[in-house]
Amino acid sequence: MTLTINTAVKVLVVDDSAIVRKILTQELGRHSGIEIVGTAPDPYIARDKIVALNPDVLTLDVEMPRMDGITFLRKLMKHRPMPVIVLSSLTPEGGRTAMEALDAGAVEVMCKPGASYSVGDVCKVLVDKIKAASRARIKRPEVSTPSTNRPQRLSMAETTNKIFTIGASTGGVQALTCVLSSLPGNAPGTVVVQHMPAHFTTSFAQRLDGECAVSVKEAQDGDRVVPGRVLIAPGGLHMVLQRSGANYFVSLRDGPPVCRQRPSVEVLFNSVAKYAGANAIGAILTGMGDDGATGLVNMRQAGAHTVAQDEQSCVVFGMPKEAIARGGAEKIVPLARVAETLINYARN
Repeated sequence: MTLTINTAVKVLVVDDSAIVRKILTQELGRHSGIEIVGTAPDPYIARDKIVALNPDVLTLDVEMPRMDGITFLRKLMKHRPMPVIVLSSLTPEGGRTAMEALDAGAVEVMCKPGASYSVGDVCKVLVDKIKAASRARIKRPEVSTPSTNRPQRLSMAETTNKIFTIGASTGGVQALTCVLSSLPGNAPGTVVVQHMPAHFTTSFAQRLDGECAVSVKEAQDGDRVVPGRVLIAPGGLHMVLQRSGANYFVSLRDGPPVCRQRPSVEVLFNSVAKYAGANAIGAILTGMGDDGATGLVNMRQAGAHTVAQDEQSCVVFGMPKEAIARGGAEKIVPLARVAETLINYARN
């Protein structure tokens, strides 16, 4: 007699729309490895079903009756931390909500199906994110004050034309905040890909700009890469580094997803390998999948210094794991030492 072990990820869908609950249940339930164990129309019913059904992952709407999703998320992460994927609208307001959700402890924030994203598109990506979220390391969000839990900024001498390039996905919002807020105001020009939809990257860049000594903005086509500036790739567009004489700048491009992502870390890293070579210093942070793994190898082969976040400090040890396995990482360091490592390489 052969025993089979059920390894499906148990999911609870929380949304006040009966149509959305039905669609997500039907679409997600078709995929092997996913089991919809229940649904809930509001946080109070969700609370009881979490106790009764013990789900592995929660999908959570934001605008709900009786209690909004962000308030519920904060309570949940305080008393029963678990992986939560928040579904938000594709609007500037949705982008600000996304930042609140990630601060409250959500693993991912995704767009709801709508004019820009079909049900099929959303559910296809959501399946991957649910599986990744089930393996995520979830911690209670730390309560910080302006003088607490803020990384110490690292001073450095005047920079030349070095370039930092960073790629991240699941868990990357918190990781990038840690790294970028540690950089001094005269840090080398920095280009970043964080897997996010449009508008979400706008809000993310605006928030970082208020927390960092460096200037942070969502990249626009033709933006120069200069010391003291961080450019975040816009959601939905690839970003590549280019060079004109001694000047570096970025170009934004449409096109098919690469490694199932747009923007793709792989696309950025490959362009950095081509145009910056040994002048670049690359870091790959927490995230699912393998986006950027081969690109980091190419950067290292082009003479760049390369860094990967270690397993213990990753929310999801996917992208760094693949980069390390392929020989792309010159150094493997915990998140708290990534900024220091980048600065040390730039000094030398």
